[in-house]
Amino acid sequence: MGQEITQTHFNEETFKVYERRLSDEAELLQTQLSEGRFSDIGDIGGYELESWLVDHNYFPSPINQPFLTRLNNPLVVPELSRFNVELNGAPLPLQGNVLSALARELDQNWQQCQDVAHGMDSVLMMVGILPTVRQADLCLANMSDSKRYRALNEQVLMQRAGRSLRIRVDGRETLDIDHPDVMLEAATTSFQIHLQSPQRNAVRYFNASIIAAGPLLAAAGNSPLLFDTDLWDETRITLFEQSVEIVDESSLENHRVSFGQGYARESLFECFAHNLATHPVLLPILMDSPPQQFAHLRLHNGTIWRWVRPLIGFDPDGTPHLRIEQRVLPAGPTIADMMANAALYFGLARFLASLSDAPESRLSFEHARNNFYAAARDGLRAPMTWLDGSTTDAKTLLLEEILPMARHGLKILNINKPDINHYLGILETRIQTGQTGAVWQRNYREKHQADSLRLVAAYLERQRSGAPVHEWGL
Repeated sequence: MGQEITQTHFNEETFKVYERRLSDEAELLQTQLSEGRFSDIGDIGGYELESWLVDHNYFPSPINQPFLTRLNNPLVVPELSRFNVELNGAPLPLQGNVLSALARELDQNWQQCQDVAHGMDSVLMMVGILPTVRQADLCLANMSDSKRYRALNEQVLMQRAGRSLRIRVDGRETLDIDHPDVMLEAATTSFQIHLQSPQRNAVRYFNASIIAAGPLLAAAGNSPLLFDTDLWDETRITLFEQSVEIVDESSLENHRVSFGQGYARESLFECFAHNLATHPVLLPILMDSPPQQFAHLRLHNGTIWRWVRPLIGFDPDGTPHLRIEQRVLPAGPTIADMMANAALYFGLARFLASLSDAPESRLSFEHARNNFYAAARDGLRAPMTWLDGSTTDAKTLLLEEILPMARHGLKILNINKPDINHYLGILETRIQTGQTGAVWQRNYREKHQADSLRLVAAYLERQRSGAPVHEWGL
């Protein structure tokens, strides 16, 4: 979805041609995977950070295009709305001091972005949902100036026969609204982690990433508020799922955003095949590229937002590779917190994928999915079922089971001990204190009877310090 397109309206013949190319590329993908022709290079990590541009009144600042022009950094690109941008990190092998190296690179890019934003009377902010965003801000006038976003909105609404989107969230309070377009998606900003896997390990890494999603999200909630309504610890999850919902021709729900349909069994091709079988094409952009680039298949995959999503990329020598995109984490509260979350994911995924007894044979997909949604609702208080069939709260599970697994996995990857101790130490203290970003936002709001403006001001002040969220005072 990151690529620009040249048109926004498509006729029936364009759809037919696109679908033929999609089918041809899917057949080629199946052949290449069955012949083991994808890369054996793996254990490489990267990230994407979606962030907010906020003005001095603490409301969204819709200036991303002039901001990006002035910044002139190819690693920072537009997002759906004019008040969001995305920072990308260069992929690095998961070894040695990679965690501190990723943090250093992100901090340098972040500071450069802040310097430019300050010169435009704005500031960048990392948070899952900006507490001051209003429904009126999420309108087509604030959509980024990109044909691909306009086309996406038109196609979603066309497949919904023009009906508005219904958003209902039952959390600590209840939100029930209608919205005329896909712009509610822009209210959800995340820290997406990429993990490149050798083809031979891709199924195990994918399934491990599904199992890890629930505990990972429980430790990282940072999106409790939407339109001054207190909802889930990670309201971003249910909001995104409902913001691009499509109803197909048979009037059955066809979820473009979901936890997926099950574990992979033999090959990640199963995920791409499911995409073709169940999701109609949204953007039939015809591209002049050889089938070996999988351009049409990759674009179609980019319009289906599984929380754990397989991606096709290419090594520097052009060999295709498989990556897992772990999409569950919110942006923020700080770079230190996000790198701690990344350490947990990389270590836990490596540990689970290395077990001789595949954990997906011990934990059903339904339990993994239930863990994920329980974590989105209740964070560290969420009930979770684990590999031995026992059920406990997420806080206990993380401290007693998950963190030791992640530590062992990072050791297998040969991550430096100081990096392991530093980042898992941040995570351990956050879990012990129970102060995630979501918990801090709620507690600050309640203690000070604060409105969303005061909350954002206090949040930004603490974010600027760089201190992890468990150290934030009220």
